[in-house]
Amino acid sequence: MLTDDDRALGVRLLAQADALAAFTEEAPALTRTYLGPQHRAAGDCLAGLMREAGMDASYDALGNLVGRYPGAQPDAPVLMIGSHMDSVRNAGRYDGLFGILSAIACVAGLHARGARLPVALEVVAFGDEEGVRFGITLIGSKAMAGAFDPAWLSVRDRDGISLREALVAFGADPDAWPSVDRRARPPIAFLESHIEQGPVLLQEGLPVGVVTAIAGAQRALVHLTGLAGHAGTVPMGSRQDALAAAAEMVLAVERIALARGDVVATVGRLEARPGAVNVIPQDVSFSLDVRSGRDDTRRAAMAEIDAACAAIAARRGIALRREPLYQADAAPCDPRLQACLAQAIAARGLPVRHLPSGAGHDAMAFPALCPMAMLFVRCGNGGISHHPDEILAAEDAAIATRVLADALAGVAGALQAPA
Repeated sequence: MLTDDDRALGVRLLAQADALAAFTEEAPALTRTYLGPQHRAAGDCLAGLMREAGMDASYDALGNLVGRYPGAQPDAPVLMIGSHMDSVRNAGRYDGLFGILSAIACVAGLHARGARLPVALEVVAFGDEEGVRFGITLIGSKAMAGAFDPAWLSVRDRDGISLREALVAFGADPDAWPSVDRRARPPIAFLESHIEQGPVLLQEGLPVGVVTAIAGAQRALVHLTGLAGHAGTVPMGSRQDALAAAAEMVLAVERIALARGDVVATVGRLEARPGAVNVIPQDVSFSLDVRSGRDDTRRAAMAEIDAACAAIAARRGIALRREPLYQADAAPCDPRLQACLAQAIAARGLPVRHLPSGAGHDAMAFPALCPMAMLFVRCGNGGISHHPDEILAAEDAAIATRVLADALAGVAGALQAPA
C-alpha cells in the first residue's frame, strides 16, 4: 500500500527526470553524450540534488559525478549505488537517470532522519555507459574497476575531438585517470536500480524485480560472397544469390534462439550489393548479436548458428566469412545481494520475480571489483526503451526507491561490514 509520502516521492522523481531531459543536444529529442555541455549541465543539476540530500559531490578525473554520504564511523567501508547520465540518441528520460535519482532519494531519506548506516554511501552518476560519442562503452565504471585503457584517450569522436581533449574541455584531468581506480580500497558492493527496458514485469503485473545476471554478448559481421548476374537471364537453379542465402541464415538465427529459450539473437543490419533492382546480389553483410545470462549457453548457440550458416552457404555455393566485433562475458549478480533485494520486495507484500538483464549496464563492470546486484523497475508502454515513448509510472518509481532504501542496511549486514 502506497502512502501519501510514497506518492509524493514518485511524482518528485518523475519531475526531476523531466527537468534533466531539458539538457539535450537535439531538442526536442533527448540526446546527451559524454563530456558535452549537456553532460556538464545535467551533472551540475544532479550535484545540486546530491548536496541537498546531505552529500558532498564532485567530478572525478573522467567526468563521473560522485556524491558521498558518510557512514556512522569515519573509516566505514563504501557501498556504491548509481547509474549513468549519458543517453543514446533520441532517448527516453528514465534510462540511467532513474537509477541516479532513486539513489539520491534514498540518501535524502536518511539525511532527513539524521540517520547513518554502518557504511558510507556513494552515489555515482557515470559519465559514459552508452558509448555513443567515442564508441567505447562503460568508460567510467570500467575505470573504477581497474579496466581503463589509456589508449582510449587518443580515440576521436566524429568531429575529430579526442577523449583527452574532451576531458580537458570538460574540466577533468585525463592524466589523473589512475585516481578513478578503486581496487586499492574497493566498495563492499555496487547496487544499480534501472528500468527493465523490456516487457516482462509489465506483462506479469509486477512493479519491481531482482536481476539474476547481466547477459553476456557476442557480436559479429557475417560476410557472404555469391555471384552477380542478370536478374532476367540466370535460371533460378543456377544462381549463387548471396541475399537469398542471408535470408535463410537470418531465419536460422531466429529458429535456434527460439528453440533454446534462454538466448536472444538479433540480426539488426543487412546490406546487399550491388543493390540494383535487376542484378542478383553478389555481396551481402549482416550483423549478428547473441546474448544470454549463461556464457556456456551463449557459446553453444553461437556455435550452432555458425554451423547452420556454414551448411547454408555450402549448399548454395556461397563463400562465408564471419568477422568478430565484440564479446563480453555474463555478469552474475551476487546471491547475497539478490537475497537482500528480494527480502525488501517481499517485506512490502510484493511477489519476488527474478529475471536476467539482456541489456548491458554499468553494474556489469563491477564483479571484478566487488559484489554487485541490480533492481529492475517496470517500464510502461510495452516495455519500450531507448525511445522518447519510454514510460515510468510514479507509483513504480516510488516502490523501487523504497525497496532500494530498505535493502541498503540489509546489504551492509549481509556483507559483514563493521558496525
